[in-house]
Amino acid sequence: MEFRYLWYNYKSEIIFGLVLLPVLIASTFLSRLIPADFFDTFLNPALSLAFAVLCFFGAAQCLRHLENNRIRKVWTVILILWGLCESVLVAMFKTANNPFRVGNELMESTSMLAACAFAWLLFIYPCISMRPGKFNWSRSALFLLPVVVLGVIDYILPLDLRILIALYPVWLIYVGFRRVHRYRQWCEENFSSLDDIDAQWIVRYIMMVILAGLVFFYLCLSDDPARAFTQQWYLMFVLGYTTDQVLHRPDPWECLRSTAVEEEKKDEPDPAYTAYREILDAWLEKEKPYRNPDFQLQDLRQVLPLNRTYLSQLINAEYGCSFYQWVNTLRIKEAKRLITEQPQMTLEEVSKHCGFSSRRLFTQIFTRETGMTPRDWSKKG
Repeated sequence: MEFRYLWYNYKSEIIFGLVLLPVLIASTFLSRLIPADFFDTFLNPALSLAFAVLCFFGAAQCLRHLENNRIRKVWTVILILWGLCESVLVAMFKTANNPFRVGNELMESTSMLAACAFAWLLFIYPCISMRPGKFNWSRSALFLLPVVVLGVIDYILPLDLRILIALYPVWLIYVGFRRVHRYRQWCEENFSSLDDIDAQWIVRYIMMVILAGLVFFYLCLSDDPARAFTQQWYLMFVLGYTTDQVLHRPDPWECLRSTAVEEEKKDEPDPAYTAYREILDAWLEKEKPYRNPDFQLQDLRQVLPLNRTYLSQLINAEYGCSFYQWVNTLRIKEAKRLITEQPQMTLEEVSKHCGFSSRRLFTQIFTRETGMTPRDWSKKG
């Protein structure tokens, strides 16, 4: 039962870990067999070229499916910038007699500062994903300020700043995790289904970046030939995996059926939430709008004269939970009723009838709410 519960709730994370672990182990093992000089002369530029091709291919796929998705647009820019940087490295390898020897030498602080710019590119994606509305490039560029300061200090003073520079990605990760909680709250206050737009994917992405930061820290302080080879393969895996996820995920802000004007509109606060609850409960009993998979907080305006801010406050005050939790409680209650009163219905039919976007999501939420799967619960009943 415990394994089944973990599988339903963390299926993506388990699969991701099972795929990633062999990639890291295999790349580390193979790198031990590669002479450092061969890596510097042939393999490193070849990997950079493959990296550039992967970035441009991913960007082309995103360009074909931009639609009205600001996250996809930003990821396209990130892939293009990364691909251009890797292309420059390949050109320098060919024309400057291996300017970045990484197979058997400690990494110089200048190269590390350049790598920090790549860390900043990785940070942009969660930054825009967790911030509804338009993305501010200039505000995001401020996160590059520590890199600029460290670069100036490194140029003026004869100091070894490699450890300090290696901590820059750690700081970016800290900032990212601070925003996860607010993003999760925003999602739960507006959507009844977090499939494809949940904060769990952002957490998984940040965890990938954390691992990249650990590999980068090892790269900065080690002269082991395995370091750069492992990092290249890992980063290619991260960019390829993230591109696939971005192509299949909607933009949460664009999913809202409210406009910017409605977002800014301020209705007069009305403390009579109890009266509103009576209206809301009657509407829910009659129409059962939660059976719509795309049911949103904004849809409550059909019966209540409140904007999203006060609608959210109403749910929190009267039901003691977020909109997402409230709707899923209603759906699970409806599912229990159907399983009991109409045992001839399949669980797939129950799932669709109650408003769940997939059988997997239905099982996951039902298991979390009741402590058992829908099938086990039906047998118990």
